[in-house]
Amino acid sequence: MSTMRRITVLSLILASAMTLACTRESRAAPLRLGTTTTVEQSGALALLDSLEPRITLNVVVGASGQILRSAAAGDLDVVLTHAPRLEQRLLIAAGRAAWRCPFVASRFAVVGPGTDPAQVRSAPTAADAFRRIAASRASFISRGDSSGTHMKELGLWQAAGVAPPPGTRDPWYIQAGVDQAATLHLADERHAYALADLPTFTRLTGIELRVLFSADTALSNPYTLYVIRSARADSEATRFSAWALADWRARLLSLRLPGGEPAFAPLAGGCIVPDTAAVQ
Repeated sequence: MSTMRRITVLSLILASAMTLACTRESRAAPLRLGTTTTVEQSGALALLDSLEPRITLNVVVGASGQILRSAAAGDLDVVLTHAPRLEQRLLIAAGRAAWRCPFVASRFAVVGPGTDPAQVRSAPTAADAFRRIAASRASFISRGDSSGTHMKELGLWQAAGVAPPPGTRDPWYIQAGVDQAATLHLADERHAYALADLPTFTRLTGIELRVLFSADTALSNPYTLYVIRSARADSEATRFSAWALADWRARLLSLRLPGGEPAFAPLAGGCIVPDTAAVQ
């Protein structure tokens, strides 16, 4: 995974806030939002361009594992990630999450070459699709970067009863260590299979990969927003979260995939103080 990119989103401050009546709030240190490469590459992050007045954001984009470790260290105020097991271990069990807010869910799909040498199209489940790839030793490109996508992939291998080979022992399984878009371009170049977030996949151009399997609830991709207990400006973090759950989420739910299907679905439930003893 490449070094996390820090984007200071000055354009997110509405012009109406840029007046002589600047307040202490508008001069405060920026709110630190951490989110994932799939949020950026799916177009979801771009919808923050009409943020409510007087909230300045520093947005850090990286793999979920990196974002969650930064949050656990107190370097972020709010995070939006999609790695439930890591969220449980690094934020909830560790007592680092002040609020947990179910946000939206997209879907993953198994993508690959149109020739489909592993016959993934006819698989009855996602686990069986992965089992077929391993049995045929067809090339598979893994993100291999502790991202939410990588964590989902590892869970699917486990459900399939397959232990993907470590390192470079077996050439059919390649750990790329790069973001979602770069992983999919590599899979396209090598006529390989990969696990893809659908909203991200459908925005890519110039590739020949095809969606081969997506009809399994195991491929749900839930995003959760967390306010971090060590947030420097808890009131700002809480206000941003309330806005995100209303306006930002509504905008995401209006996005459509090329076939007209919703790109994101709502997740039930409101913000709660997480139970540090709960296990997902």
